[in-house]
Amino acid sequence: MSKGFTLIELLVALALTAILATAAYPGFGAWLQDSRRDATVTAALHAMHAARQFAATRAVPVELCGSADATQCSGAPDWSSGLLIVGDDGTVFQSLPPLRSLAGPTVVSNRAAIRFEPGTSYASPATVTICDRRGGRAARAIIVSRSGRPRVSERDASNRMLQC
Repeated sequence: MSKGFTLIELLVALALTAILATAAYPGFGAWLQDSRRDATVTAALHAMHAARQFAATRAVPVELCGSADATQCSGAPDWSSGLLIVGDDGTVFQSLPPLRSLAGPTVVSNRAAIRFEPGTSYASPATVTICDRRGGRAARAIIVSRSGRPRVSERDASNRMLQC
């Protein structure tokens, strides 16, 4: 009585595994891109909620901006290098690491900074767009209203398709 597999049985099992992996790969790639995009959206939303909370609890105006060095705002609309929550006096409340990995999405704002005012619930309205290589059809926007409330959308504030 022999134990084990024959070479033919092993080759058939390997062939079936290769066929299944080939069939599953496109779906897995899209799932991976969706996961990266959603993680970036969640991190940006967290930063917006934190900036709004800092403004309310510290009673000072707070800005959320892109930062390449984690010490000062870059003034650029590309926020992929990291985010910074900073007070009017230059106090850095929180620095978030780059939101973009090597194959991850880009983060672009239509403003250099989003300003949250204390006590008034006022914020500068803004749209932050998160795009990956799939373009506008898979992009997401975080739209910040005048009241400072962010919301996630598949379209821009004017209900148009997102542009990447």
